[in-house]
Amino acid sequence: MPLPATVRVSLLFLALALVALVFSDVSITASNPWRDLGRFFLGVLTPDFFSYEGLATAVVRTLAFAFVGVGLGSLLGFALALVYRWRAVRVCSAFVRAIHELFWALIFLQFFGFHPLTGVLAIAIPYTGIFAKVYSEILDEVDPQPSRLLPRGTGTLVSYLYSRLPQCWQQIRSYTLYRLECGLRSSAILGFVGLPTLGFYLEASFSQGQYSEAGAMLIIFYVVIATIPLWVRRFTLPVYLVAAPFLLGEGLPIVWGNVARFFTQDIVPAPLRNDEGWPALLDWTTNLVVNQALPGLWNTLILTQVALVTTGLLALLAFPLISRHFGGLIRRTGGHVFLVVLRSTPEYVLAYILLQLWGPSMLPAVVALALHNGGIIGHLIGRQSSGIRLRQDAPSGLNRYGYELVPRLYRSFLALLFYRWEIIMRETAILGILGIYTLGFYVDSAIQRIQFDRALVLIVFTAMLNIGIDKLSRVIRRKLALQTLPTC
Repeated sequence: MPLPATVRVSLLFLALALVALVFSDVSITASNPWRDLGRFFLGVLTPDFFSYEGLATAVVRTLAFAFVGVGLGSLLGFALALVYRWRAVRVCSAFVRAIHELFWALIFLQFFGFHPLTGVLAIAIPYTGIFAKVYSEILDEVDPQPSRLLPRGTGTLVSYLYSRLPQCWQQIRSYTLYRLECGLRSSAILGFVGLPTLGFYLEASFSQGQYSEAGAMLIIFYVVIATIPLWVRRFTLPVYLVAAPFLLGEGLPIVWGNVARFFTQDIVPAPLRNDEGWPALLDWTTNLVVNQALPGLWNTLILTQVALVTTGLLALLAFPLISRHFGGLIRRTGGHVFLVVLRSTPEYVLAYILLQLWGPSMLPAVVALALHNGGIIGHLIGRQSSGIRLRQDAPSGLNRYGYELVPRLYRSFLALLFYRWEIIMRETAILGILGIYTLGFYVDSAIQRIQFDRALVLIVFTAMLNIGIDKLSRVIRRKLALQTLPTC
């Protein structure tokens, strides 16, 4: 009897991950990693909430960047969703969302400097592309019949507002709220490039070995994200959106001459800028591709494949923690807290922490990506499993897990995993900034050397790789007839 297509695809990806593992560097190089890990957990258990005078300001700035960036991205994304059928809009949206927020921040830092506009645009631009895609998918799934009843000549915007939007308002609201949570994570990690959000103070605490201070910041961040449904309400949201632009801070003034120079000189390939001719440009391009782009692509693909399969295995192990078919209320409550912590901690922050504790290798990145994404998928699958009704004589324990629930959930699990494949790829590339030899490492190195022309080419390589993975993921999901929840 031939194996189902979903099983064959799963085995193929598992085999690819095992091959990738052979070529990956997954070692622990720290002299005493367990001691450092113990000190970190001790710091989390003994947080110091009063060590930083600017901690409250950092929390406010983190919230402000998230609200302004996500709010702007949501408005622009909805506008693009109305014309998403245009090929140019789809291509542009795919390109901007394929570039990670930190890459956008590194770009804008070069000409806006440490100005609030850098952080706002770094979040708003990729989120615009994400919102455009998801909003258009949600709007396209509603019943088109009400729009046909409108008077002839009704404009596109009016048609969507009166006939389509009311049918899917709850979905759009839920997804936007989920994106706000993602925006808070994005806002926090902007501090790692110098913007005054939580990541800035978290990096400073770790570099000085102040784990109690770092623990306090992480706890505050978890509480903020976990309580979003309590403080983001229909009546309070407009207040936050109006107040947020005034809480971003002033920053350094923008030097518009730097902006002009960046676009007219800095990103122009050096051979063209120096009038060296086309042969020199060919040599420059060949050197960049062979020595940086291809090694970065290879390591990014290797790390992504290992992290993807590890994410899947962790999600399958994690979903029983919150499923009503396993354990009692106390265990499920603990499971919920555990998974909330995993999915609330940005992969970049997790990787940074583990790199400080274990030393430089691909292992911290694999674990960070798997914990975060596995927590998200495990949470969603666990909630879905709780809605399954079992027979009175259904088996218990491992038999219930392996014979009753996993077979029923496996297609949804695969859909979610393949949906996050492109997201894992984006995060893998950006983790290079921490010293892992993915594409982000070469991008950051080029920026540190003030070689913006090289950095821009490498960022384009990153975007094209993400677009390719996204297309391949959609092909696989379509071939396997998998349905993906848009809120994952």
